[in-house]
Amino acid sequence: MRTVSLYADWDPKPGFVLGKKDIDQRLTYLGSRVWRHPKVKIVNKEVREPGPTEVLLEVKACGICGSDVHMYQKDKDGYIFYPGLTAFPCTLGHEFCGSVLVAGDKAINKRTGRKLEVGEGVCSEEMMWCSYCRPCADGFPNHCESLQEIGFSIDGAYAKHIVVDARYLWSIEDFRKLYGDEKMWLLGSLVEPTSVAYTAVITRGGGIQPGENVVILGAGPVGAAACAILKRAGANAVILSEPSASRRKMALSIGATHVIDPKTDNVADAVLDITHGHGAKLILEATGLPSVVWPDVERIIWEGRAINATVVVVARADDRIPLNGEVLQVRRANVVGSQGHSGQGVFPNVISCISSGMDVSPMITKKISLDEVEPSLVKLQTDRDDVKITVTKFD
Repeated sequence: MRTVSLYADWDPKPGFVLGKKDIDQRLTYLGSRVWRHPKVKIVNKEVREPGPTEVLLEVKACGICGSDVHMYQKDKDGYIFYPGLTAFPCTLGHEFCGSVLVAGDKAINKRTGRKLEVGEGVCSEEMMWCSYCRPCADGFPNHCESLQEIGFSIDGAYAKHIVVDARYLWSIEDFRKLYGDEKMWLLGSLVEPTSVAYTAVITRGGGIQPGENVVILGAGPVGAAACAILKRAGANAVILSEPSASRRKMALSIGATHVIDPKTDNVADAVLDITHGHGAKLILEATGLPSVVWPDVERIIWEGRAINATVVVVARADDRIPLNGEVLQVRRANVVGSQGHSGQGVFPNVISCISSGMDVSPMITKKISLDEVEPSLVKLQTDRDDVKITVTKFD
């Protein structure tokens, strides 16, 4: 089968020290400090037979994530932007869903407790947790000590077929009833990024009480999905800061109540004006530019009347935050990081939200073929008009 795979040179930056979980010449948890000169190729690979707990899927839709873009984007010295777990060469693509072609005898549908059926629609987690290490045993699979990630360190879903263990799969058959056959696949590919947003604002950020205000910085797929989740959770004002007009318009259609263009308006002033000086209970950093947006974050916390604000950092970036501890202490504010989407009931909760009407499909602004992935990865490095470009043609 044809796959879209990324190749890069292992060329550590001066001073890089191999981590205890890194594998020399193969895998690192600090991608932007090691991998250089990325190249994307169409490569033919064999499809293997699934094991007893595994499922062979026909991929129906796979979205391009900002992480995919940053694995291909390079700095002036040729190093990739993406700072996290990576192992190349690797077939990209982790925001996917598909139809069951073959299911092993022990491949169980966790939503029904029965074996997965041929033809059933499923989506997949991309965090491949082991279930045996201490973080997994403690209920934190996103921080598994033996973590592998589909499309980052093992082959992903920019391909017509993929084999995945059933422990990472979730049925999306409930989508079919409300949305129909074609739209269910698009929504299925959005469960993963929406689950990243859910983990950030509900699990790690602690959620909100109905009637509280929230601020979302950046309307990529995670920021946009957070607008939908927080509006559904009962937020009063869902305030989005985003420079792209098309992304602002899209976010208004799925949950944002107010939008700010940070190129023309002062974000902190606008938030304080919209909330009548109160500020926000939760602020989501989803731009990947924390050092740029942090002055506005601190002003919202410091000048707003609300105390106990929580700032969630979800965008991946090898960047330092200019943090002022006095702001956090005086205003009883918190800063937390959020990674991944597994555990805590997140995937099934997101599926239930979408199944009952939380339609996040306006995030998909373009559908493409495998041959269009590489130029789309280039386009998305500088052009923010599209929100989610999704592969739907795999031949």
